[in-house]
Parts: sequence; structure tokens; C-alpha cells
Amino acid sequence: METKRIIIEDRNHIKDEELKEAASILRSGGLVAFPTETVYGLGGNALDEDAARKIYAAKGRPSDNPLIAHVSCVEEVAPLVKEIPEAGRKLMEAFWPGPLTMIFPKSEKVPYGTTGGLDTVAIRMPDDPVANRLIALAGVPVAAPSANTSGRLSPTTADHVWQDMNGRIEMIIDGGPVGIGVESTIVDVSSAVPSVLRPGAITMEMLAEVLGEISVDPAILGPLSADVRPKAPGMKYKHYAPKADLTLVEPGTGTERESGAEQVTGAEQKTGAEQVTGAEQKNGAEQKTGAGQKTGAEQKTGADRNTGADPETGLDETQLQAMICKVRELSREKIEAGYKVGVICTDESRGCYTDGEVRSIGARKSQASVAHNLYALLREFDDLGVDYIFSESFPKDHLGQAIMNRLSKAAGYKIVKV
Repeated sequence: METKRIIIEDRNHIKDEELKEAASILRSGGLVAFPTETVYGLGGNALDEDAARKIYAAKGRPSDNPLIAHVSCVEEVAPLVKEIPEAGRKLMEAFWPGPLTMIFPKSEKVPYGTTGGLDTVAIRMPDDPVANRLIALAGVPVAAPSANTSGRLSPTTADHVWQDMNGRIEMIIDGGPVGIGVESTIVDVSSAVPSVLRPGAITMEMLAEVLGEISVDPAILGPLSADVRPKAPGMKYKHYAPKADLTLVEPGTGTERESGAEQVTGAEQKTGAEQVTGAEQKNGAEQKTGAGQKTGAEQKTGADRNTGADPETGLDETQLQAMICKVRELSREKIEAGYKVGVICTDESRGCYTDGEVRSIGARKSQASVAHNLYALLREFDDLGVDYIFSESFPKDHLGQAIMNRLSKAAGYKIVKV
């Protein structure tokens, strides 16, 4: 198959002529990759089971991994669902269009091929002019997982999509680099207490501000067992992974530091869902998305709960230096053994490293910069052919929860605590 690539000249003034061919491909059951505000999506008609099968085949994606249906307006949701719970209405009003996916009980109109065999459907209204106009012109909801081969790094540029999808799909729409850089937040609103299934730029703090009570699915805290059917993309299978072996270095608790014990952990799993209420969260003011509104990507990190922590980085100096020293130690060990090593640091710590392929992921004081650069940086290490990657870690509040979720999955939950 020959893949056609078209370039959008001006994202702020999109011409329908630029997207008409792509819309026709979608209506006829073909596949088109296109930009969203989060990552590039691989689109197909969400109401066409054959199109869903093509998406799974192009990605090499397990067929029990649900697809997200994208709509261009709120009115397009009702035909796809049995009902819209009150929590769903509140979240639509607060965060749509934007990087929030919600899970509803599905209507009979949505095929099981799109939902991974589930009786629920995941729906999002993207806040991207190219994506929104393309969906409107297609006249059908568009199922669109990230436009990469399954288990690999999500694409944040059209060049990334071309690397994975050239020859597999009919068209790639090049709308330039995406804005946020990590996939949407996913919230299941089909249950009595809405549950976060995947963290993203709409943060726990923001959700709690709107809903008051929100739970966290255990899949965010660690991998699901093989016999569990995933409710949403990115829950069960290894995701966001570079080719190299990735290890995270993370500051331990005060007790762990006092004992001097270094710990290598897998998933730090908890049983059941964690309940989070608005009263337990920090102020979620100025946290909406859409026109003139802020997302979690623009929030500063909160202070770590340890005394003396920098309120912008969430780490005290002792924690930061211990983490840097351990990354340097692990890197040198592999380099001395003859391996090519990549190091993920921040703008602030870049001068602390001299060995290996050292790259800054962004400013530690700016979670938005870290999220935006995450996948592009991991892809750069793929291109460099490194054997091992050692990365600093980040506080798990606000957008940091999404960043650490993606890094933890990319590392297969291989975390060294110091």
C-alpha cells in the first residue's frame, strides 16, 4: 500500500479542501493518521467493524484492547451511548473539547469490534482544529488509538507516524508537532463513583474539583494480570516502550533513606481503588481546558510531602542528589561493561552528567515541558541505538502522575529507589 502524506499549511485557518480526501477515506472504511492535541491518532470509522479490524492489524494491537471513538461535538455522543450519567455531563462541560476520554455504556450502534468486546465505549472530543474538522467532514465517529505499532512509543510528529505506518495505511495528515505530548486522561463514568483508568493532562486534582469524589483504578498503580480484560487503552499491555532497557531511579521514603537500603521494585500495586475527594486534593482553580482555559500540563508541581522539599520540584536537595548519583553510578557500570547508555535528566541537572548519551527531557519545574518531550526523547534514544536508558523520576502530582505512569510502563515497572 502506498501511503499519501498531506501537509496542513495553516492550522489556524484550515481549508476543507485539504481534508476532503481524508474524510472520504474514513467514510469508505480506510485509515488516516491525524494530529490531536495529545498525540497523533490512527483513525478509522468507529461504526465499521472492518475498519476496526484494519486498525488492530496496522498497529499489531490485541483485539481486546478497546479503541476510543472521537467526535466533533457533544451532540454526536448520544447515538453512541445508552445514557450520559450526570458525572459525564459535568466533565463534558468542564473539559470538552480537550484531552479527556470518558467511558459510557455503549448503544447497539457501536460494534464490539471497536470496544474490544466490552459493553462500554470510550469517547473523546479533541481540542485540535485539524482533528475536529476532519471528524466533522467525515460525518462518522472516528476510532483513533495512537498512530504507532502496538507497545511502541506514541507519535508526537508526522515523521514519527511515517516511521511506523508508512505502507500500512492510506494517508497521514501532517499538522506539525502536537501540544501536550501524552495521551488523554480516561475516566470511567459508567460506575457509581467515576474512576480514572489512565492519567493525563486533565489531572486528578482537576477532576476532583469538578466531581468531588473520584477513584483510581489499580491498573494505574501497576500491571494487570493476564486474565483481566482491559477497560481502556494502555491498561494491560506493555506500552510506551523504547527499544532499550529502561530503568527509573526514584527517591525513596524517609524511612527508606534512613535505612540506607536501595530497593528495586516492580509494580507497587495496591488492592482496590483509591478514593480521592476534592477536600483531599489541592485547589483545582484555573484547571479547565479548551479555549482560554488551562490544563494540568500548565500547572506547576506541588510540593512533595517531605519537609524541606522545593515547592516547585517536589524534591529536597538530599533526594535530588541521591537520585543523580545513582543514575550516574548505574550508567557508568553499563558503559564500563561495553554498552551504549542513554541518560534522561532535566535542564537543571544536565551539568551533573558526563557519561553516555545525556539528554534533558525539559525543566523539572515545568511538568508541561517534560510531558511534551517525553516520547520524542525516547524515540531519539531508539535512533541512537542505546542498549540501556537510566532516567530521573518526577513527583506524581498533577501532570507528573501521567508522566510517571508512562515512564513506569515504558520501564516495565523497573524502578530503583534510593
